Amino acid sequence: YVVDVTHDAVDFISAVDTPAVWELNVWYHTLNTGFRTRISGETDFPCIYGERVGLGRSYVRLDGRLAFDSWVKGLRDGRSYVSDGRSHLMDFAVNDLAVGTRGSELRLGDAETVRVTARVAALLDAQPDESVRGRRHDQTPYWHVERARVGATREVPVEVVVNGKAVAVKNIVADGAARDVSFDIEIERSSWVALRILPSSHTNPVFVIVGGRPVRASRRSAEWCLKAVDQCWLQKAPQISARERPEAARAYEHAREVYRRILAESKED
Repeated sequence: YVVDVTHDAVDFISAVDTPAVWELNVWYHTLNTGFRTRISGETDFPCIYGERVGLGRSYVRLDGRLAFDSWVKGLRDGRSYVSDGRSHLMDFAVNDLAVGTRGSELRLGDAETVRVTARVAALLDAQPDESVRGRRHDQTPYWHVERARVGATREVPVEVVVNGKAVAVKNIVADGAARDVSFDIEIERSSWVALRILPSSHTNPVFVIVGGRPVRASRRSAEWCLKAVDQCWLQKAPQISARERPEAARAYEHAREVYRRILAESKED
């Protein structure tokens, strides 16, 4: 993924089938370096989950009747969110720009406070399920709204994420009712903005472009991606045939060059 994204060869990254911190970590780093890969849900049946498909879900907003082609287009455009099916982040918008429309790009002339809005819902039993809450993050179920429960309450936190960091939070009661939420978020430089109920659901981002400059949110993210390319090559190269290895080496070097350029353009953080 970290190599292919630099070749404009990735439409979306799949999630919900492995630990959330692993999946979101690599996605956040590449978003921070300016790439715009969308996120989708995956079950990976029957490799990881053998009981059924549909554990990792993509909810796509459609205009008109359900049709496969329009659903795929909505997924490609990021007019969607991923979820375990137990929480929902609907109608996500920034300054009334709905995610997945107009390229998910909101342009500002200068730093500005933006309004983040959505209609959200979640469902928890009244009593905590310790069989889920007590499990490590690298144990199934990886994504589950029970893991988001606040203490012994029936609440879960809805977080605004800007450039990979939670910058605002509001708790909602997870009783299945849909509620409107809004946040006023200060954007000082080009950034990506999303909503999440971690680890249960996550929207695709809206890209807020300030002064026409690309997203270069983090030098550390660019450094991480560059090191990830080297680590991938270390692991993959011995498995690549001698005939195909030179072409693969060129593809990996292209990725390094892209991340080096982005690193030079990124500010300290």
